[in-house]
Parts: sequence; C-alpha cells; structure tokens
Amino acid sequence: MRQIDLHVHSTCSDGTDSPSVLVDKAINKGLAAFALTDHDTTKGVAEALAACKAARLNGSDIEVIPGVEISTNFDNTEIHVVGLFIDYNDRDFNSFLNNQLTSRDERNKQVCKRFQNIGINITYEDMLKTYGDAVITRAHFADRLVAIGAVGDRNEAFDRYLGQGKPCFVPRAKVDPAEAIDRIHKAGGIAILAHPILYHLGKAQMNKLLDHICSAGLDGIEAIYSTYKMGDELSIRRIAYERNLLISGGSDYHGKNKPHIQLGTGMGHLFVPYELLDKMRDYVLITNIQKETCDE
Repeated sequence: MRQIDLHVHSTCSDGTDSPSVLVDKAINKGLAAFALTDHDTTKGVAEALAACKAARLNGSDIEVIPGVEISTNFDNTEIHVVGLFIDYNDRDFNSFLNNQLTSRDERNKQVCKRFQNIGINITYEDMLKTYGDAVITRAHFADRLVAIGAVGDRNEAFDRYLGQGKPCFVPRAKVDPAEAIDRIHKAGGIAILAHPILYHLGKAQMNKLLDHICSAGLDGIEAIYSTYKMGDELSIRRIAYERNLLISGGSDYHGKNKPHIQLGTGMGHLFVPYELLDKMRDYVLITNIQKETCDE
C-alpha cells in the first residue's frame, strides 16, 4: 500500500530541511506524496513543486500537496488548523497569512525584550540575522539559547524560559479557528483539525471546540499522528465518523528540530495510506461542483 505524509515542515517555518530537500527525502523514503504545511506561510510551496516536477521528469511519481498550518485560539487554547490543496498564489489568502506573520513578529520582539530584562542578550536583530529566512517560532529561540550556552538543550529552554507561564513566554494575537477555516476554503483548500490529542482537552471542552469548528465548515481531522497511541487514533476516528469528517494524518516532521520524528514514519510506527488522499480529492471535486451550482 502506498504511503503519504500530510503534515510536514521546512526551513520556511521551523523545520531544518529545505522544501527541495524534503522532496528528495520523500522519494528516498518511498512516499507517494507529502503536504508542505509550514506555519502561517506558503513561501516554500513553489520550491517544493518545482523540485517535484523535476523529480517526476526523472521518473519519480512523488506528489507535493500545497498546504499550510495556521495557529488559532479558542477558549485560551492554541488550536492548529491545517489547510490542504491551497491555492498558494491566492492574494487574499497570502495577505491574511502576512497578518499572521506580523503578529508573530510583534510577539518575537516582546520575547527578546524579556530576555534582555533578565540579562540574556538575545536581540530581535540577532534573531533576524540568524533565522531571517524562516517563520521565527519559540523553537528558534530555544535553539538560540542552546547556541549561546544559556541552556543545555531545547527542553531546558522551554522548561525555564519559553513554556507557558515562564518568564519569556509571550502569547500572541491569534484568529479564531472559524476564520482560519473560512480563509482556507476561500483559497480553494480543505481545513483539517491538526493533532487534537495534543490539546489535552476534556470531553466537554473537545465537544465545545468540535461544535464550533464543525459549524464553521471543518472538513477533516488528523486521526493518524506520530505521537498517538492506538487508543488515541481510535478515539479520533470515532469523532471523524460521528461528525462526518475526512481522516487525515501526518508525521509533523521538523527535521533536526524534532529528531525523534522521521518523515513519513514518525516514531517508527506511523503509516498514512494513500487512499486518504484519494478521498480528499473526491471531496474537493464534489465540493467545488456544489459551490459552482450554488453560484449559478
């Protein structure tokens, strides 16, 4: 059975592999397809598609799905929504993503001020010089802390400084997930709730979230994920069945920034079948036909 990975990050956000390197790695892994889903940006999609085209001319059957992962907020919980089959050239969508990035920039400036206030010399200019081509996340601050010897590893960086409630944690303004879903739809994509188990919500909280985002038009849910146990996957598959959602899955690969997670295989047991991609394509086709009929 052919294998895919619908949740992958590159150097355009907080991964360590360029989009073109990801294409090579996907081929070497024997993947039939992967989705590039960088945080709040589609900047790497063109490079990935170009590398995919070159690989196909050389006999590979690899596919690249244009995607994005959007950070949102619901009831003071950060919720991620993955968009797949995005029109990455859509002007309005990219304007929306640029606003997301502006929010990140403002947060990052405040994080730098907090580091300076406690005597750690990390400046915004320093971060731009070191990571300027990427969407700078807390993971980059953790790496910088390791590089200057302020902490021993990334886990210590989050435990001491960057985790929620720690001295250099700064929340940033985020949109409601309903807006992210609407923006994804307007850019021609489908909206997937990313890794719901990771939000550690109780049953009532999860149902409240699902009621909200399903009413906003959520299309699917990530039921197959690197860190899920069997019970987790079964639980999310049950939700997908009950709420008539597509099933998606992916590794959440970040390269060296998450060395325990491998492209395609996650922690070794991950397998996302190609048939899920076929179902998504059928869904996109039917949905677009329905939209055209309504527009008439």
